[in-house]
Amino acid sequence: AAAPRMGMRTLVVAVLLVVFSTAVASMGRHTIDRTRAQTAADAAALAALDGGVAAASYLAARHGAVLTAWEVSGFEVTVTVRLGDDSATARATDTP
Repeated sequence: AAAPRMGMRTLVVAVLLVVFSTAVASMGRHTIDRTRAQTAADAAALAALDGGVAAASYLAARHGAVLTAWEVSGFEVTVTVRLGDDSATARATDTP
C-alpha cells in the first residue's frame, strides 16, 4: 500500500515542478520581450531625431519590432513600437 502512494506523490511533485517551471519560463520570456521592446523604442526615437519616420521604422525593425506610432512635437519625437505581445513608447529630444 505504501509503494503506490509513494508513486502517486512522486507524480504529483513532478507535475507541480513542470507547471512551476513553465510559469517561470513564461514570465522570463515576457520580461525579455518587454525589455527588447523598450530598447527598440529608445533606438527608434533617437534615430527619428535625424532621420524621421523612415529611420525610426528601420531601427525598430532592426530590433525585431514594428513602429506603430510616431509623433513630432517641436523638438521632441515620440515613438511607440510593438514586439510580439509587448509595446513600448519612448521620447527623444535634441535640445539641451
